[in-house]
Amino acid sequence: MSEAWVVRPATAADVEAVYELAGQTGPGFTNLPHDRDALRQRLERSQRSFEADLTEPDDELYMFVLENKESGRIAGTALIFASVGTKKPFYSYKITRLSQYSRQLDRIVTTNVLNLVNDFAGASEVGGLFLMPDLRRSGLGVLLARSRYLFMALHRERFGEQVLTELRGYQEPEGVSPFWEGLTRRFFDLEFAEADRFHALNGNQFIADLMPKHPIYTILLPPEAQAAIGKPHVAGAAAMKLLEAEGFRHDGYVDLFDAGPTLQANVEDLRAVKDSMSAITQIDDQPEGSRTRILLATGRLLDFRAWQGHGRIADEGETLHLAPDSMALGRLREGDFALYVPTP
Repeated sequence: MSEAWVVRPATAADVEAVYELAGQTGPGFTNLPHDRDALRQRLERSQRSFEADLTEPDDELYMFVLENKESGRIAGTALIFASVGTKKPFYSYKITRLSQYSRQLDRIVTTNVLNLVNDFAGASEVGGLFLMPDLRRSGLGVLLARSRYLFMALHRERFGEQVLTELRGYQEPEGVSPFWEGLTRRFFDLEFAEADRFHALNGNQFIADLMPKHPIYTILLPPEAQAAIGKPHVAGAAAMKLLEAEGFRHDGYVDLFDAGPTLQANVEDLRAVKDSMSAITQIDDQPEGSRTRILLATGRLLDFRAWQGHGRIADEGETLHLAPDSMALGRLREGDFALYVPTP
């Protein structure tokens, strides 16, 4: 199923295909707004980022698409923000635990507290992961997600030591965010859908501007809002498990907008980065049954490609014998280097 698909850098020519994908995402998916002008600007910004000559991260945005090389269909997206929280604050809530004791009543009251912080300044962020529903059992979601980590491995100078990701927060079946209704909406004269669109186009600075700067005791919130804190959207529950398996952890940070979980990791600790190896590629002339399934990546910047293929690992991992179709997907010639990760 996945052999004809490749992840590549998005270009300005992809705007209509990406716009169609954005129309499928639903409320709360702020990294892919259903707005042609906004998407065109992001694609242009992404292309400038790929073309820039850099030795350290700044505020670059790298956008990728998943393309079927046989049909030309574009069916998924993924993003990397090179560095957040430096040009402007990247606000989150940090959950802490507070206990208070009354000797007179002989009673302890314990509650969680939401603290407004900018703890991720200088970290890279991965986001914008979207795959069309008809392909979600194909393994292509894993390819899309892990392609970003391999791009980071091939371009370490362009990214921070730490990487984070924000997951869309929990919503009721009718598309309402309990956290928004229970807290955030009190400071804005906006419906959730309106705020969601504004958030997608303009970021969360408007929330930080108007929300209280003092700690918020969650015990004062409605039970539904409390229960939603740190809980992912139903559509993101599987993604959260994949992220945790990759090496991300939830250390008590949540999004200002809908209290979705923020996960973090050191780039070097990500499984795809730790387990990846570089090898010289050769065309494999052996029977198909002798090949191993492999995640592959090659190319610098706009020439980057990531795909799933089959091959044989030889010479203690330093040579990769790839099936002809795998070589073609990566536009490889014999003797070229590729980064690879064996997959189950």
